[in-house]
Amino acid sequence: SSPMAVPSGVLALIPARGGSKGIPGKNLQEVDGVPLICRSIRAAKSSRRVGRVVITTDDDAIATAAEHEDAIVIRRPDEIAGDTASSESALLHALDVLESQGPLEAEMVFLQCTSPFTTGVQIDSVLKALNDQDCNSSFSVSPWHGFLWRADGRGINHNPEQPRQRRQDLEPAFLENGAIYGMNVAAFRRCKNRFCQPSKPVVVEQVGMEIDTPEDLALCRSIAAQKTK
Repeated sequence: SSPMAVPSGVLALIPARGGSKGIPGKNLQEVDGVPLICRSIRAAKSSRRVGRVVITTDDDAIATAAEHEDAIVIRRPDEIAGDTASSESALLHALDVLESQGPLEAEMVFLQCTSPFTTGVQIDSVLKALNDQDCNSSFSVSPWHGFLWRADGRGINHNPEQPRQRRQDLEPAFLENGAIYGMNVAAFRRCKNRFCQPSKPVVVEQVGMEIDTPEDLALCRSIAAQKTK
């Protein structure tokens, strides 16, 4: 039999556990009437570069919601589904399962359901950076315009013993916003870390916030309501 063709496009992997300490059933909470897991799947599908969209979950309700969005579902074993399990462990398990079924894509993008406003255009910009020479991973960041301090009163991105700089004169700083991570699949499987070096931050505007608390969720819902007016 002829070898199976490598799937076209980039593999999108979305880990979505059922349990969560901060918000019960977080990944099925709705923003603008759409569960967070479904928002992530739709963002991946609206990307020009993504081919397959795969969810890894331990939860029946999340699996059902993902299947309704025509995503592929991989069931995550219990030992890598607890609060202490890393996203990396779920991603590596999913890649092993997919590889047992046929060839893997050369590149992947890891999306987090906790960022409800991610767009296909943003995903494509992170993946574009991954195509640059000498880049094994790329990830979304937001410009950070502020003075960072250590607990002992030392400055991180400024020297408080010098005259106060203007904000615009600070060394440019970037906050990892947790929305989008692009990776070379072989490099990721080798180093087992989303930041396989060389790694490249990609400035993505208007990513919005990450949902960790009920207050975050409420704020995202009110932002979404403003956007749809």
